[in-house]
Amino acid sequence: MEQRSKLDGRVAIVTGAGSSGPGLGTGKAISVLFAREGAKVVLVDKFEDRADETLRLIEDEGGSATVVIADLAEVASCQHVVDQAVDRYGGVDILVNNAAIASSTSIVDTTPELYHQVIAVNLTAPFMLSKAAIPVMIERGGGAIVNITSIAALRGQGGAGSTAYAASKAGLIGLMVDLADAYGKKGIRVNCIAPGIINTPMRAAAMRQAGVDPAQIDLSFRTSLGIEGDAWDVARAALFLAGPDGRYLTGVLLPVDGGTTARSH
Repeated sequence: MEQRSKLDGRVAIVTGAGSSGPGLGTGKAISVLFAREGAKVVLVDKFEDRADETLRLIEDEGGSATVVIADLAEVASCQHVVDQAVDRYGGVDILVNNAAIASSTSIVDTTPELYHQVIAVNLTAPFMLSKAAIPVMIERGGGAIVNITSIAALRGQGGAGSTAYAASKAGLIGLMVDLADAYGKKGIRVNCIAPGIINTPMRAAAMRQAGVDPAQIDLSFRTSLGIEGDAWDVARAALFLAGPDGRYLTGVLLPVDGGTTARSH
């Protein structure tokens, strides 16, 4: 008997679906993997060229996806994203809140404008997207929300300072806890992934912003496994939480960090 793909017939919204530079970001990897598993993927990104690159990868493999260009810092865009998913594919089964702005500034150096920008994309947008998607999921009998948070919400970053970013990512955990409890009996599961040291274009850009050449820095020593992660590690965790294998999991914070949060040094 042919094995059925894990997400056959599901409609998945993935925000930040394009990579911010050379290499593979988590949103792109999640989108490609979900499409491989049979999902119809709504690729949400602020930049059309980035989303189109992910679309090309999916279509080259015979998958199904569509692009929605949206600036998630604008509250109204969140309802637009969900409306587009319903118009194009008939509903929403999975929401992956992946889009984020990285910030490597201390609280002293964080301007009010930067703080509001980071919170708008990293926390308010997931809140508003969830608000728009949950009624649609309930109509379809349930669904799954996966928030991509960060170990920056759980432990210090060695004095580098990323206060607004850490606060926004911690907020995603609180959002998960409340929604998981409030909507579990409606068939909606809500979980978080906390990536650690993951080799992505976004991390490289954040390091350059902090005046560090990412090519000269090997952070694998900070993990218990002694290796770095990559975007596929996060994507596989998202598939597990969003798909049938995670059917009894909700309100879970899953670090994908090679054991970094298990270390005391």
